Amino acid sequence: MDYAGKVAWITGASSGIGAALARDLAARGAHVVLSGRDAARLAEVAADCGETLILPFDVRDEAALADATAKAIAWKGGVDIAFANAGISQRSRALKTDMQVYRDIIAIDLTAQIAFAQGLIGHMAARGSGALGFISSIAGKVGVPMRTAYCAAKFGLAGYADTLRGELSQTGVSVHVIYPGSVATGVSRNALMADGSKRGKSDPAIDNGIPADVAAREMLDGIAQGAREIIVAEGGERAMGEMRRTPDALFDQIADMVAKGYMEKLEAAE
Repeated sequence: MDYAGKVAWITGASSGIGAALARDLAARGAHVVLSGRDAARLAEVAADCGETLILPFDVRDEAALADATAKAIAWKGGVDIAFANAGISQRSRALKTDMQVYRDIIAIDLTAQIAFAQGLIGHMAARGSGALGFISSIAGKVGVPMRTAYCAAKFGLAGYADTLRGELSQTGVSVHVIYPGSVATGVSRNALMADGSKRGKSDPAIDNGIPADVAAREMLDGIAQGAREIIVAEGGERAMGEMRRTPDALFDQIADMVAKGYMEKLEAAE
């Protein structure tokens, strides 16, 4: 994939991985659409990205999402690449965690990201081209302690994306799931505690993690090469991710089922 001239929409673009993706995409010649809740911080990112479209909204607000989707598509006649990146993490034991924390994290990290993709897949399929990048986590491959809600959401996001990839395999739309390990962002500082409050401090593993710009470059290079799973991690985290990597042959098998009319047969039987 050549990113030059493409329209790329990124949620969670005001900081961290989202901001790094935006800057790298702009450097590669893409036109970027930036979304997040903080318009001022999005404007700071936009200052580094040339011509941009800023669409601030809360990803849980489906009416605002629908409005933003229409504006993103209209800006330059379509969205070529979309990154479902908005998210929030967790640092609390399941035994102590309020149920509302599960609801909040799943709403942001899973349900909202599905809604974001659902608003674009018809548009992309009708054009016969497009790419969707879902930012999961090594915690979307391996159950990491103190992150039961986060793991549930990130595993779920990968499951949705893998299924979507099969369904769209004959449309020209590619689906990529990205599994970052520790990346030097504010993810730990913003993580929810057992009562739903923000943690307010970071982890040494995060502080010493992969620089966000390095991680973004690896993600974009992986998509450009057509990788369906992109593991961006080092050391033990990479080893864990690789142990749970899905074989490409399995993805091919699902695509072959779709090509042979699997979905049409199911629909005909209803």
